[in-house]
Amino acid sequence: MNARVAPGAGAFALMVLLCAVWGFQQVAMKIATAEISPIMQAALRSGLGAVLVFAWARWRGVVLFGRDGSLRPGLLAGMLFGLEFVFIFVGVERTTVSRMVVFLYTAPCFTVLGLHFFVPGERMAWRQWAGVMLAFAGLVLAFIDKASGGDVLGDFFGVLAALFWAATTVLIRATSLARVTATKVLLYQLVVSAAVMFPLSWLVGERGIAVLSAPTLWAMAYQIVIVAFASYLAWFWLLTRYLAGRLLVFSFLTPLFGVGFGMVLMFDRPSLHFILAAAMVVGGIVMVNMPSRK
Repeated sequence: MNARVAPGAGAFALMVLLCAVWGFQQVAMKIATAEISPIMQAALRSGLGAVLVFAWARWRGVVLFGRDGSLRPGLLAGMLFGLEFVFIFVGVERTTVSRMVVFLYTAPCFTVLGLHFFVPGERMAWRQWAGVMLAFAGLVLAFIDKASGGDVLGDFFGVLAALFWAATTVLIRATSLARVTATKVLLYQLVVSAAVMFPLSWLVGERGIAVLSAPTLWAMAYQIVIVAFASYLAWFWLLTRYLAGRLLVFSFLTPLFGVGFGMVLMFDRPSLHFILAAAMVVGGIVMVNMPSRK
């Protein structure tokens, strides 16, 4: 196995592009919710994304089947992943894009807390504790802001999505999933979540697909092909070649892109209080992910 190295200019450029792609994702979700109910939209995203990832894995000769002890944690990871996206899609229908992306990207702070308590060798340093406290203070400030639109329940769903995202990450790091290929882990998440969300959409009485206009088709294609397939594979490719800590520092760009896209494309008008709250969350993310000096 090749040793991971510090990322160069090309890797940094790709990481910035990925953050922009992920920041735009909530805009695409918001566009499509006008014609596809939220849980059905999430199910289609996972199901069709799984087909693309499976085809790519077969073409590349990635081993997907075998007794590696990953089935049970893989099924659980898929269920957690599905719950994450149920709350994202239902939440973004109720609140603004800008608010959803800020609440969702508190996930790194929940993740380091979970790793601290459940994964040996992942103890938090003082800077990470400070980052978590700063981000959570920003979270509280964002919640009490009433001037930026949105809905309290939608905001709360964003936080729940962040918790399930963090739980999925901790589960992957703490179980046999840490020893299987990233492609197999991604397929567990996509396949199981789709299998859960399709019947869930029917059980809760969603309308399903009303119509499919061109904007909705483009929004779904973006989520399936660009995000669920291409961006995740590109991210895993980066992780196999470069030091993860140097890449994770860039994660703060995603909520910045998300807020920017929400303001420009969805006409979100965040208040000064919310901008301050978002800055605190972003600052906390930077502190949590900043590599420690040896």
